[in-house]
Amino acid sequence: MALYEHVFLARQDLSQQQVDALVEQYKGVITANGGSIGRIENWGLKSLTYRVKKNRKAYYTLMDITCPPAALNEMERQMGLSEDVLRFLTIKVEAHEEGASAMMQKREERSERGGFGDRDRGDRGPRSFGDRDRGDRGPRSFGDREGGDRGPRRPREGFEGGAE
Repeated sequence: MALYEHVFLARQDLSQQQVDALVEQYKGVITANGGSIGRIENWGLKSLTYRVKKNRKAYYTLMDITCPPAALNEMERQMGLSEDVLRFLTIKVEAHEEGASAMMQKREERSERGGFGDRDRGDRGPRSFGDRDRGDRGPRSFGDREGGDRGPRRPREGFEGGAE
């Protein structure tokens, strides 16, 4: 049987108990068709980047699924018909991850990897900003020639300066 990670987004106006009922409903579909559900993570109510079906927030839920493709197709068909499910995504994986997903890890655990400011620049040396910080460039001059860079201006042909 194939291994899948499945994430779905439920409407913001549902309660957490209703979201849990949805999970149990889809879990029943998978088990009835010969599959099994591993880890289930409720990521909670999160803001969406853009509105989806007039919703600004959604309940996110991750499920690790081991099932035949027919069972997955039936679950996705039912999710597509449900008004409570805004979006879903299923990804086939080689093996299920052990432990908590990246969304469930504490912010401190993720920050142990370090940010951008503490990276070693190696043999490149300190960052410089060209000639802005050196001060060895002289002042700019724009009026070297009469009339600026393009030379002296001459009057346009056919135009005498008055109204015709």
